[in-house]
Amino acid sequence: MTRLALITAVTLSLTAPALAQDTETEPEAPGNERSLMEEGARMFLEGILRDMEPALRDLEGMAGEIEPALREFAQEMGPAFAELMAKVDDLSNYEMPEMLPNGDIIIRRKEPLEPEVPDEPETPVDPELDIEPGEEIEI
Repeated sequence: MTRLALITAVTLSLTAPALAQDTETEPEAPGNERSLMEEGARMFLEGILRDMEPALRDLEGMAGEIEPALREFAQEMGPAFAELMAKVDDLSNYEMPEMLPNGDIIIRRKEPLEPEVPDEPETPVDPELDIEPGEEIEI
């Protein structure tokens, strides 16, 4: 317990001078010049932004052109994709897809599911015979 109090006291005494500094000083004020590292980093980042600006403008224009087509695609394919994901359950249960020479794509489960077996086999009931399933027929 005394160690915790000691650590807290040392931490507070070291952070107090940092909290007392004025955070809204002007960069041009005398005695507050930036270090060479800070100035170099600022110039580097400004240069990157200047070089990237035309590419970002082109990307913004292209996104504006593609947006209607993407919205239409999402409206048409959204329900089908949701139905597919309901059948798939969890993608981690499946192997990587394989493409066969004929172009078919196979996605195998890591652990195959056991086939569902119905409780009782249903026998077709002929309405003309008027018999129950499992009942003997006299010939």
